[in-house]
Amino acid sequence: MPLEPIFAEERQEKILSMLMISNKLLVNDLCNEFSVSPATIRNDLNLLEKKGLLKRTYGGAISCSKIGFELTSDQKEHAYSKQKHRIAEYAINLIENGDIIALDSGTTTYCLAELFTKKNNITVVTTDTRISNLLENYSGVSVILAGGLIRKGFSCSIGAITNSILSSLHVDKVFLAANSVTPDGFLSTPNIEQAKVKQTLISIGNQTFLLCDSSKFGTHSFAQFGNIKSIKSIITDSEIDANFASYINNLGISLVTV
Repeated sequence: MPLEPIFAEERQEKILSMLMISNKLLVNDLCNEFSVSPATIRNDLNLLEKKGLLKRTYGGAISCSKIGFELTSDQKEHAYSKQKHRIAEYAINLIENGDIIALDSGTTTYCLAELFTKKNNITVVTTDTRISNLLENYSGVSVILAGGLIRKGFSCSIGAITNSILSSLHVDKVFLAANSVTPDGFLSTPNIEQAKVKQTLISIGNQTFLLCDSSKFGTHSFAQFGNIKSIKSIITDSEIDANFASYINNLGISLVTV
């Protein structure tokens, strides 16, 4: 149980994070989790349903996630937070002073960017406005923001202008995010334009590293943008399904679990 009261918005974000894991939640369980009344939880669930983020059922709620559904950046922030930070703490050691890298848009890559304070002479190409705003304050990092059409709610650029800028560049390392890794190894995301940006990112790097928490493996999203066979190394958390881990290892792809 929480040690102190939390704001309604934060509680609702945590409810969404829990729903991503279990797909079904009961009002009584949520009351115990947050130490609030059933009326408060019902109000939270009703508000989230109005936003299209879940479906109310008798006594609780179920996930309404579909192939094309995606939480916003703010809503993703609390999901698998500990795992994302562990992944980032490993990935930072893959970056050497003097590297030119590309950071994909996402919450795990943002965690990685937060660790750049001790890096020197690094150039970072990104489409993520939150990442560029963060790195602007780091003295050892030069930032290239590949602008374009801003995808509202996701703090990143997409579209022809973005892809044109990225295509004119070449980097040492790409740190990629994915919403889903299908059972047969395809990388996918709910948005077609986002998928095109990810395809371009893969094409401009000497090496590509996938930063992806274990909840993404064995799932599907709408638009495919690549295959894990094109990835040098996958960095995930230790909760990845053992069979999926064996599948990756059998392909000869480096799999790091943290």
